[in-house]
Amino acid sequence: MKQTKLVSIEPTSGTAEAGQTVTEVTAARIRERVISGTLSPGSHLSEANLCEELQVSRNTLREVFRLLTKEGVLRHEANRGVFVTTPSISTIIDIFHIRRLIECSALSGAHHRHPSVGKMRAAVDEAVRHRDLGEWLDVGSADIAFHAAIVELADSPRLSAFYAQISLELRLVFGLIRDPEYLHAPYVGQNATILSHLEEGATASAAEALEKYLYQAERFILAAYSRAIPG
Repeated sequence: MKQTKLVSIEPTSGTAEAGQTVTEVTAARIRERVISGTLSPGSHLSEANLCEELQVSRNTLREVFRLLTKEGVLRHEANRGVFVTTPSISTIIDIFHIRRLIECSALSGAHHRHPSVGKMRAAVDEAVRHRDLGEWLDVGSADIAFHAAIVELADSPRLSAFYAQISLELRLVFGLIRDPEYLHAPYVGQNATILSHLEEGATASAAEALEKYLYQAERFILAAYSRAIPG
């Protein structure tokens, strides 16, 4: 059984951060571990270890587990405990369907001087830097930031909040692929191409390139999934 300790998460104090409850802060920290790739699909979360490391009560941690289970981040198995969710094929297909609907629309209607274009450029630059250093999990994080910035082009806080959940599930999908270089290397350059189209004001070309990109990525991940997951 794979068990993961969150040793790098700082303990929560009695005062919640930015007005949040201890439950919300603790849940956010566990989500961040999933987004960063530190917690991968199938990882077992030890209640005793987490209570000690996060300095929260069992009742608080169980509430966090219930919250993250409802969000689809965790799953509970009777007599075995709590695990990071392993996405199914139907989940992967749905994630990419949603991404095409949201991202392509946001990109096609974007202005090339929108503030989020700068975030996209920063994400591309980060991906290139981490690629050159062989830091492939960080390349994945930069990729997620790039696509979150695309959604921000729509100027809808609600849509961005919804996409944050999709990003979390997307990182779980990424975690199914054991070779992050194999997963992320092909898309660093494609992100740069999409950005170049947008910076030139060619939003239709950018959206078309993104749609092809997402179909390609979906096929790629489904093929890798079928090899990685027995049956």
